Amino acid sequence: MTEDQTHQTGPTAGPKHEQRWAELADLVLIISREIQFRRYTDERAVHLSQSEGMVMRHLKRDSAATPSRIATATGLQRTNLSTVLRGLEEKGFIERHTHSADGRGVTVHSTEHGRNNTTLVRQEWATTLSDAADHDTQHLDAALTLLTAMENGLTRTRPRNRATPPTTET
Repeated sequence: MTEDQTHQTGPTAGPKHEQRWAELADLVLIISREIQFRRYTDERAVHLSQSEGMVMRHLKRDSAATPSRIATATGLQRTNLSTVLRGLEEKGFIERHTHSADGRGVTVHSTEHGRNNTTLVRQEWATTLSDAADHDTQHLDAALTLLTAMENGLTRTRPRNRATPPTTET
């Protein structure tokens, strides 16, 4: 097995692999943009903003989430989340349900319309990416494993205070 094929993590990955990680980041951003740039072929699919999409993806995993849980999971600030939730509610994609005795506790649920849209959009994405890769699934599981680990690591290490960007030393 060559050194490039070995699984390297942490500080031992070193600058030798830094360029490859940068290339991967570029590709992820380009692919994401290409997916978002395309319009859906199914006229029933509704385009959502990036923030709306994040909330709907969270609700796919957590079907009765509090706004605080959604904000934490998506990295959205509570004030921005309120705006996003209002927009999703206006589109008929979510409902808010009161769950406490004093009427202040709320959980957010996706509606059937919201769930159907999520299914349609995911089908469109699957077709788009499968076509782009000429339906080659040889490395699909490895790609999913790596990208899932990256998402988990980025989410786990997300800066708490996003109002001030981290400083970088030059």
